[in-house]
Amino acid sequence: MSNFHTLDHVDVKGKRVLVRVDLNVPVENGVVTDSTRIERIGPAITELADKGAKVILLSHFGRPKGVDPKQSLKPVAAEVARIIKRKVAFAADCIGEVAEKAVAAMHSGDILCLENTRFHAGEEKNDPAFVAQLAKLGDIWVNDAFSAAHRAHASTEGLGHKLPAYAGRAMQEELVALTRALEKPERPLAAIVGGAKISTKLELLGNLLEKVDALIIGGAMANTFLLAQGKKMGKSLVEADLVATAQKIMALAKAAKRDIVLPVDVVVAQKFEANAPSRVVDIDAVGDNDMVLDIGPRSVEQAVSVLARAKTLVWNGPFGAFEMEPFDKGTVSVAEAAAELTQAGKLVTVAGGGDTVAALNVAGTTDRFTYVSAAGGAFLEWLEGKALPGVEVLRAK
Repeated sequence: MSNFHTLDHVDVKGKRVLVRVDLNVPVENGVVTDSTRIERIGPAITELADKGAKVILLSHFGRPKGVDPKQSLKPVAAEVARIIKRKVAFAADCIGEVAEKAVAAMHSGDILCLENTRFHAGEEKNDPAFVAQLAKLGDIWVNDAFSAAHRAHASTEGLGHKLPAYAGRAMQEELVALTRALEKPERPLAAIVGGAKISTKLELLGNLLEKVDALIIGGAMANTFLLAQGKKMGKSLVEADLVATAQKIMALAKAAKRDIVLPVDVVVAQKFEANAPSRVVDIDAVGDNDMVLDIGPRSVEQAVSVLARAKTLVWNGPFGAFEMEPFDKGTVSVAEAAAELTQAGKLVTVAGGGDTVAALNVAGTTDRFTYVSAAGGAFLEWLEGKALPGVEVLRAK
C-alpha cells in the first residue's frame, strides 16, 4: 500500500473525519436484510472513534430524485449502531445548518451518520459548491467505499481534492487483494468469467487476456463461444450477433498463447424451472429443444485441474443457473475445489460481483476464499483495467 495514504499515516485525535462508506444496503419495511457491507466498514469506524476522532459517516442510498423519506439513511444508521455496538447519532441532512449543528455538538469518539448524499443533485454532478459544503464539516476525508469508487461523485471523489485524503481499512483490504490478484499475481494466473452475456464483459475479457495464463469461461457466455466453434446450442441463451467477436477473442488468445477453457459437457433441460428433468450430454450432443443450464462433471474436472496448476484465481460470474437446483452443481463444485486449494495454501482466490458473491454464498465457500469483494461495478471496472476515480484520488502524490 505504499502508493496510497492509509489510516496508518494520520493522527485523527480530535479531528472531524468525514468517512465515505457504502450504506446502500437492501432494506425492506425499514429493516436491513443484508448487513455484509456494514460489517466490512465496522472496523474502520470503531478504530477511528477509539483513536479520538469525531467520525462523520457519508453515504448514498438508492436513486432518489430529491428528498425522499423512503430513501432515508435513518434505519441504516440504526443498523450500523447495532453491528458496531456503539451509539450512532443521525442528522437529517448532509449539508447546511442541520448537519453543521450536529457536527458542532460532537465530542472525540462520537459517531454521526449524515442523511443520504443523493438527496442533493450536487452529489452525482460532483458540483464544486456541494463539495465545498461537505468539506466544511470535516478536517480530513477517508474513503472506505470501494464499491462506489468507480463514480466521480462529490462524496466519493470530489472531497479528495478539498481535504487530506486517506484509504479506510475496507478500501485498503480491497486494494491489497486486487493488486495481489491482478497487478502482481503469483503465476500461473487463472480467471473464471461467467454470467449471461459477452456483451457486458467484452472489456473485461480483453484486459484479462493480456494478464492471465488461463481463462475459464462459463455461464451462457460460454454458449456463444461454443456456437462460434460451430457447436449446436439448441434453445440455449446465446448472443448470435457476437459470434464473430467470440471468434476474434479466441484467435487473440491463441496468438498470445493463452488457454481459453470451454465446457466439454453440459447439463441440459427443456424447461428452465426448478428440478426440471435434466441430463448430462457431451458438448456435441445438445439437442434442438435443449437449453444448456450448467456445466457437466467432466467440465468441472477440467476447471478444477486448471485451478490445481494455478497459483492465483480471479473469479467473476457463475457457471450455470445457480439460483435453481440442480443447475447450481457446476458452480458449487468448482467453488468447493477452489476453497479447498485456498485453505491448503496452494491458491490465492479473489472473487467479486453480485452474482458471484451470491453463488459463493450458495456454495458456502465465501469465508474460505482469500478475498471476496462486495463491490459490483467497481470490481468489474478494476478487472477491466479502468482507473477508478475514488481510488486515483487516494494515490500518494
